[in-house]
Amino acid sequence: MGFFSFIILGIIAAVIAKLILRQKVGWFLTIVLGVIGANLGGWLGSLIFSENDIYGANGFWSWQSWLTAIVGALIVLFVFGLIFRRRRTA
Repeated sequence: MGFFSFIILGIIAAVIAKLILRQKVGWFLTIVLGVIGANLGGWLGSLIFSENDIYGANGFWSWQSWLTAIVGALIVLFVFGLIFRRRRTA
């Protein structure tokens, strides 16, 4: 998967994760965290699935890429929400 398609996948995964979690994080930070989460999801996905499924010729259109990117974005946004919420209440 190319660099730009990976960024686009991260942005879309970030928007989906933000809608699922309903966090009050700004859009720019959501996109940055979503791209980081997609990176994390791609790494975790390469451990679960074969690397050809995640990064192969159909990498952008494979369901494994989308699933791992969204799950990675959910994880990063959730952890960020936990850290930010605790810091704000303390």
